[in-house]
Amino acid sequence: MAALLRLPGGAGDASELVEALLVAAQAREATAPDLAARWRRIAHDISDALDALPAPRHTT
Repeated sequence: MAALLRLPGGAGDASELVEALLVAAQAREATAPDLAARWRRIAHDISDALDALPAPRHTT
């Protein structure tokens, strides 16, 4: 399944989302390990998608 995220801050916001998912997964590891694993998979999928984006062009 594919999803389209529209984030006003672009890749920076997506990176914060990945970090938040990983922190939340760590916090839930003891009480909800299945949920924590799901959040980690989502974070890694988003991270992989960000890595696949072309590098930004810097113009001067």
